[in-house]
Amino acid sequence: MTEDIRLWTENMVLSMGATASGAVYITDALLVTFTLLLSWLSFVICHKLVVPVTLKITEKTDVEWDDVLLNGGTMRKACLIVPAIVVSMFIPNIFVRMPDIMELLERLTGIYITIMSTRLAIEIINSLKMLNSDAQSAHHQYLHTFCGVLKIVVVFLSVIVIVSIVINRNPLTLLAGLGATSAILMLVFKDTISGLVAGIRLTSNDMLHKGDWITVEKAGVNGTVEEITLTTVKVRNFDNTIVTITPQTLVDDSFQNWKPMQEGNGRRVMRRIYIDFHSISLVTPELRQTLISRHYLTEKEATKKEATVPGSFAARPQAVNLTLFRHWADGYLASHPLVNSEMTHMVRQLESTQQGLPVEFYFFLKEKEWKTWENQKDEILERLYAAIEDFGLSIYQLGISNYHRINNSVGE
Repeated sequence: MTEDIRLWTENMVLSMGATASGAVYITDALLVTFTLLLSWLSFVICHKLVVPVTLKITEKTDVEWDDVLLNGGTMRKACLIVPAIVVSMFIPNIFVRMPDIMELLERLTGIYITIMSTRLAIEIINSLKMLNSDAQSAHHQYLHTFCGVLKIVVVFLSVIVIVSIVINRNPLTLLAGLGATSAILMLVFKDTISGLVAGIRLTSNDMLHKGDWITVEKAGVNGTVEEITLTTVKVRNFDNTIVTITPQTLVDDSFQNWKPMQEGNGRRVMRRIYIDFHSISLVTPELRQTLISRHYLTEKEATKKEATVPGSFAARPQAVNLTLFRHWADGYLASHPLVNSEMTHMVRQLESTQQGLPVEFYFFLKEKEWKTWENQKDEILERLYAAIEDFGLSIYQLGISNYHRINNSVGE
């Protein structure tokens, strides 16, 4: 068809009185102008007519994928390819008498179409991420990783096509020749491949999401995940520093994910103190009355906890101050409004050490926000610490413990 247009244009120029040699150049100029106008017109029609109509059609459909893939950005990038296709159709007939210029323009047009097609493909791949709007779901993270791989493949193929256009070779021939250099490619993309595999393991096993609070002691990570890519996981620490680690590091080494705690019913508190063995004793009547007067125990509770044994020790009270303290502390935690009493709470002894007898407070606070949790935790523990002396107990401290030992030895 373009050849017929050329002949018709040349005959029209000759009929207007132009010479044969002049008609050739005039015809070429007219065809170039016609091609440029036609390419511009195709762009305008595509941009002003096709894109709005397509967007309106996608808005009226019930499915979601067409709204995501056929969005405004994708359609506008597709419009940039149409003029180049029109130009490539007319080049062989316009510059038929100038093969060198024709070959150069064909290669440039081919490179332009390849680059614009690559941009369109990348835009479509980016749109695929929006098919799952939940940025923290495992499917979204897996789709994000998969899209990253597709981008690498698209860019790699486009480079092969551009190189084949420049050297005038078949792209399939270049791809076949790359088999010999696969070892080099594996070395170059080693981090990408290992990151891809690690990223798939992280997302498919639902181990990590954007927005999770994680800690990795070896890497100095203690913050919120901001971005997960093929080769890096970006974490913003609570001191606002950014730490970047590889997905392979998270897979190979252990890391702590605090998301289940944040979504749970409480945040754990586990603290221990060391009781001086010299302060553990049987409850005397004076201590019992002190505990009753300070409302740690009632008369009934104090009597219940002071059983007797047969024999010559029948009149000796058997309650121990540490026992009473543990029972009171456990009840204090169970009745405290800030403590989730439906979750595990206890006050227990641990194996004795040279620093004294460890007593551990184990409970869960309803509040999980960091600062509030710290304040509430400290408030409860400080109340427990303050009550220890009322029970006749003392927390082990090296200087004070030595002082007690010296006084005891002098008294003996």
